[in-house]
Amino acid sequence: MNKKLLTLTLLLFVGLGAVHAQLGKLIGGGKASKKSGNFKTVWESEFANKANRLAMTNQEGTFILGTDDNSATVLDGDGKQLWEGDFKKITTNKTNNSEFQYYIKSNDGGYLFLFDSRKLGTDRVAVINVKTGKEMWNSENYQNLLSKDGGPVETVNYINELDAFMIAQKDGLNMVKAKTGEKIWETKLFKGSIGKYVYDRSKNEIVMINYKPTALAALFSGFKNQLVKINAANGEILWDATFRGTIEKKLVSREALVNLDIKGNKVFLWLDGLQCFNLDNGQKVWEVEYENDMSKSSSILGNRSKKGIYGTLANPIFTKDAVYIVIFANRSRTKYVEKHDLETGKLIWASEKIAGAFSMPHIYRTNNRVMVQVGGKVEVQEIETRRTSSGVETEYKIYTDYINQKNGILSLDDNTGQTVWRSERFDKRITDMIINEDKTVFVGDGDEFYAYDIESGKQLFDVKHNDARVGKATDVIDFGEIVVVLSEKGLASYKKADGKRVYATDKLPDVDFFYEIGGNYFLRNQKNSKNVIYGVDMTNGAIKGKVESKGKGGSERYGDGIDITDDGEFIFAFKGKKVEKIKVNN
Repeated sequence: MNKKLLTLTLLLFVGLGAVHAQLGKLIGGGKASKKSGNFKTVWESEFANKANRLAMTNQEGTFILGTDDNSATVLDGDGKQLWEGDFKKITTNKTNNSEFQYYIKSNDGGYLFLFDSRKLGTDRVAVINVKTGKEMWNSENYQNLLSKDGGPVETVNYINELDAFMIAQKDGLNMVKAKTGEKIWETKLFKGSIGKYVYDRSKNEIVMINYKPTALAALFSGFKNQLVKINAANGEILWDATFRGTIEKKLVSREALVNLDIKGNKVFLWLDGLQCFNLDNGQKVWEVEYENDMSKSSSILGNRSKKGIYGTLANPIFTKDAVYIVIFANRSRTKYVEKHDLETGKLIWASEKIAGAFSMPHIYRTNNRVMVQVGGKVEVQEIETRRTSSGVETEYKIYTDYINQKNGILSLDDNTGQTVWRSERFDKRITDMIINEDKTVFVGDGDEFYAYDIESGKQLFDVKHNDARVGKATDVIDFGEIVVVLSEKGLASYKKADGKRVYATDKLPDVDFFYEIGGNYFLRNQKNSKNVIYGVDMTNGAIKGKVESKGKGGSERYGDGIDITDDGEFIFAFKGKKVEKIKVNN
């Protein structure tokens, strides 16, 4: 993690990662039918280089890319090498030691963006066609894109809808065609990096906000907070507004802690509260101010450890005439829900205050009730630096955890905000709520699983989840007629109708994430420096197979050494020069 990797796709999903490509050899034409757990290996192959920077596939698994700092290899869907080469030989401007790389996925292969930060001389940029291995364009016009401490890149954004890069420079913003490098426009009226944007295809307009890149702050001396609407065709600023607050970034992933949304003729900015602007002219219409969703702490050992806690406040809920907001009132950890008129921002009602509620991560509006979840999982990002016998070692962690607080669920009257009923019988491992047909809410804690009637609060059933012998519950998955409870050591599922257990799996240690991809479900264990992916049949709990990665450079979504096709049918496992294509469904 010394160098930030960033991966992009051309279709709906935009993910983060980084890759550098050179093609490899097929081992014996591909070894078929080898089993990986219960999975079957379609083939094994090799990259010509050692893929330790990027090791990824495109959406369909028809192009497989492996890179290091200086070279790339690309295989086809059968594991056969398409090309391999050194960057300095492929690029005409001799781009070589590429600290920063984008892999832009597409069905025709996509392309690889390289940035070579030179200590003595001019920084270089080059883009390579992943299908052909040929240079598409290069440039030496863009400088100071990387932080000097090797941190994440905050000056380059890929705009998926326009297939273009937005590149921030100290004197303004440039839009560049991703395929050709042609500068579409530049504006000196917008400075800083893009924190968030919304693209309007019908008008070819972008609404976006900026922030000052942390490590390059000195270069942006004329910086000011800007919310702008811009003509995407020529860079004309249609209006420019100033927003209140400072955009913070997550500690490890550096994701900007801000949300931007357009509802009708209004722009809503969620930053230190909710700010509403007129979409036509940028005038501020109204705002509700409250504290931001972030908590940082440092250890007492010379500030060598830093921690950020995220996801403690639910996102606002919008209806056609109102918005519901979880308010963090002050540093006494008092929280409550407010309902505001969408047009004027006028307060319609405020719920009771809930003291000591560090986390209120979810609210739902259903018929004439607003369901509120108090407590639950939060995201933790941590940087730990320690001295070892070989020097200083830094570890980056992203995981989920629970905050010790009084947990429960509340049902509020949508007309008045009054509490109709509440339940506080949950331990600190309260799960997220599942709302079923606007009538029933399912929620659990470490040892039990409950169902309530939303209207009356009547408890419909209480299941002793610890009887399933899969450990304490950590999450819930809505799956048709059942609710699947993800637990520390496996899965257990219960019928929505009566709470009867459908199945419990064999033990799966330390499962902490799940993914639904194209109707396929996967579980992940990333504890103790592992990265294990399980395939699971949610109908009966059968484990289809298991892949344990020991490689580097996989998708950030699935972790080092792993990538999965967009239909969820194939897993790619990477380890240095080796790559294995694994079939999920036999």
